[in-house]
Amino acid sequence: MTVPLDKLKWMYEMMTKSRYYEDQMTEVYLEGKTPVFNIGAGTVPGEMHLSTGQEPAAVICAHLTKDDTVTSPHRPHHHAIAKGVDLKRMTAEIFGKETGLSKGKGGHMHLFDPDVKFSCSGIVGAGIPQAAGAALAAKMKGKDWVAVTFLGEGAANSGAFHETLNMAALWKLPLILVIEDNAYGISVSKKASTAIESNDLRASAYGIEGAYVKNNDPIEMYKISEAAINRARNGEGPSIIEIETFRYQGHFQGDPELYREKEEVPSLKERDPILRIRKLLIDDYGVNVSEVEEIESKVKAEVDEAYNFARESDFPKPEAALADMFN
Repeated sequence: MTVPLDKLKWMYEMMTKSRYYEDQMTEVYLEGKTPVFNIGAGTVPGEMHLSTGQEPAAVICAHLTKDDTVTSPHRPHHHAIAKGVDLKRMTAEIFGKETGLSKGKGGHMHLFDPDVKFSCSGIVGAGIPQAAGAALAAKMKGKDWVAVTFLGEGAANSGAFHETLNMAALWKLPLILVIEDNAYGISVSKKASTAIESNDLRASAYGIEGAYVKNNDPIEMYKISEAAINRARNGEGPSIIEIETFRYQGHFQGDPELYREKEEVPSLKERDPILRIRKLLIDDYGVNVSEVEEIESKVKAEVDEAYNFARESDFPKPEAALADMFN
């Protein structure tokens, strides 16, 4: 199956936007913080978990509509961008501003945009049962909506993962679990925490479909996720997709990464998925370099505008925050 050109352009735009967004966040997050573990409120408060390198996991959103639900964990930006979350309001939320998605109260790990049915939770595995609830609601309403939940490979060892899968398989819910295997659960390697080679193998225990995407391949992710979405819409139940993806940065900004090999990250960047899509567009699909550069310029302008919007927005007034608590 060949990926349609419009979808491939969307993939490149989404992945480039996510990468540029997080490249800017890497710099902005350090503003006003001390070098040791980034202590201090700074421009962006709280911890920061970036998904640089993991963009192909969000390619599944190419097959979703606004009526489909997505839940995300504590590393959510690429999912949010691919699902169409308002970038200005998302950035303002991360900055803790009044114009944010939740008026600055949720922050980076608790993004919520009901307009596109997107939410995320900082608690490991917490979005899995929430997505199952959305899938159950869709089935009870007789809709062909699906729910996608993203999680790290470490969360596949949690009770929420197995309990939800059992119910979803039993009730044939339109649920897809996308596991981002970046090889580390915080600082613990997958080999040291998981008894099987890949979590898609767990699907057979629940009588559902499972697939593994090797080498952070966005094209393969597109194909496999399309099949999973179609099965879900046709009433054939849930699926597990695990993608071998690569986290270029630490678990959080300021992570000393003592658990990683020094050569690991440079090696991963040689296989960068965004560069692969760019090459495919130009070499195989015959897209002019100028058109690709136009996509890149558009993305940068949109991201820059979102950051400017967040910087210029006001912080919530204390009295307004108290009023919201009691209303």
